[in-house]
Amino acid sequence: MYVGTTKAASLLMISTRRLRQLLKEGRVIGAYKSGNFWFIPLYEGLPSIKQGTRGPVSSWKKRKRLSLTRIHINRQNINLNRNKSKEERQPVISVKRGTENIYGFEVEIPSPCRVVYRPDKPLACGACVWIETLCSEIHFIGSSFTSLKKYD
Repeated sequence: MYVGTTKAASLLMISTRRLRQLLKEGRVIGAYKSGNFWFIPLYEGLPSIKQGTRGPVSSWKKRKRLSLTRIHINRQNINLNRNKSKEERQPVISVKRGTENIYGFEVEIPSPCRVVYRPDKPLACGACVWIETLCSEIHFIGSSFTSLKKYD
């Protein structure tokens, strides 16, 4: 994911002027300029800056790492729900964040996300298609959901 100078400066908690100085010195790893705009890649949610050779040690605050949220549809539950009444149906949408699984029938994702299809490298649960987002606020629509925690 690439961001511009304003967003990158706010993530690093420095001014845009200081960030432009770092870009000019070539200290922002992977950044490139196209026309009048800088494209700065994010590594674990932050732009990566090379260590300087002089001056005091940087005191940039590291933000809490965003955990990847995966949403996938349980095909087995869809098949089991075919001949059941509305009250007996099992939830088919699984939201996985860390070790927590939350199941529901309908979700809303209020941020950018992507759909991933990896038949050669499925998830541990066997899913080959899922939705990934860095959003921590996944909204379940309706009131019926269950939460199951797995402890490894």
